[in-house]
Amino acid sequence: MKIALLGYGRMGKTIETIALSRGHEIVIKTSETVSSEITKADIAIDFSIPNAAFGNISNCINNNIPVISGTTGWLDSYDEIVALCEQKKGAFIYASNFSLGVNIFFELNKNLAKMMSALEDYNVDLEEIHHTQKLDAPSGTAISLAEDIIENHNSFNAWQLDGNEDKVLPITAKRIENVPGTHNITYKSEVDTIKIEHIAHSRQGFALGAVVAAEWLVGKTGIFTMKDVLNIG
Repeated sequence: MKIALLGYGRMGKTIETIALSRGHEIVIKTSETVSSEITKADIAIDFSIPNAAFGNISNCINNNIPVISGTTGWLDSYDEIVALCEQKKGAFIYASNFSLGVNIFFELNKNLAKMMSALEDYNVDLEEIHHTQKLDAPSGTAISLAEDIIENHNSFNAWQLDGNEDKVLPITAKRIENVPGTHNITYKSEVDTIKIEHIAHSRQGFALGAVVAAEWLVGKTGIFTMKDVLNIG
């Protein structure tokens, strides 16, 4: 499989190492937007920056190149990408987090929210911790977790960073040096606390999941998620 890496920072370099170890070839690696050159690749993996992601993804779809993206902070334009992908009969996966473990954690979070929904004595808190170089807060993963809680729990209609309003799920975002990514959800009452947590030990899990998703997407048409890749949920 010939891969274009769009965004060649620390994550892109980790993806490169894993892709090469699995027998793939990197034909493009750049932090710049590429145009027709993208056709050298069988698939593109976008881990760029928010203001470049939409252009990168659109360019891939317009050139009939399947693309997966883990870039966060651009999702106001997500519906436009979906419409373009449907129009061009392209192939696209977006995930706020490609880690296989995190995507299992997403399902645990949904199920726990459903179970806790009727228990009004529990307050819910969501916290994420990342390295100091992370540009967005809260993380895309935290937003996905929050949206799943809101959908499956009857106490909230919105999330907010450091929120304290009624019907608003608060998200706490911390930035600490050399933390790849930690997310936890806590349900606390006067009598006990229930907590689920995912701790990433390195970027390897994110990168492996991205390569696995790319392997799965080649040859397909449509808009997919990691639930499709892992056949869960």
